Amino acid sequence: MRTTDRDRRRPAVTAFCFAVILTFVLTPYGVSAAFPTAWYTVLPNGTAYEANISIENATGYDFYETGPLGERVPIKVSNVRLTGPCDPCAFNWTGASNSAISFPKGNYWVHYQGPIRDYHLQGNFDRPYRVEVAVPRNYDLRNPLLGMISPGGKIIPVDNTSLIAQWNGTRSFELRFYDEGRVSLLYLFGNFWIVIAVVLLMPFVFSWMRKRQI
Repeated sequence: MRTTDRDRRRPAVTAFCFAVILTFVLTPYGVSAAFPTAWYTVLPNGTAYEANISIENATGYDFYETGPLGERVPIKVSNVRLTGPCDPCAFNWTGASNSAISFPKGNYWVHYQGPIRDYHLQGNFDRPYRVEVAVPRNYDLRNPLLGMISPGGKIIPVDNTSLIAQWNGTRSFELRFYDEGRVSLLYLFGNFWIVIAVVLLMPFVFSWMRKRQI
């Protein structure tokens, strides 16, 4: 007996749905799995970070920040390691003040420690990256008066012990964190201005009350 067109379409539709589901299962976070990864960890003292950056088909890597005019500003880093199939892999220092490394073309991970100034961390890439920054429990990002993250990022609490700032498919990121000392200063500053406002408004309040009594 010949099957109807409707019966023949059902296996095709089922196969298509299965392929879509399998694609999402095998591809974490959707398309973001295609992005290379950059992991940063803010150290407990808040003055340095550890970075682990994946690079593909690369022959070198530059250590730099972006200046106020968009220019590249070399930074001094420490504890630099290059890992990959050779783990650890050999490299040569290049660039001004040893601000870059070179190595045979390939896929690697670059590991290093960099400086943090004024609780501010930024990074730039030559292609879209999946970026995660781990911030320890003695710091925070969530008060918009004290902290910030660049557009496209989201903040994820981790078991009440730390925070992770995350971006999917970004060429740059920026964040500013703060400690409890800065929160106390903010409250002190706010209370000070509340007292000033009350003192300045009192003559107008008394004048308004006298006019009403008349």
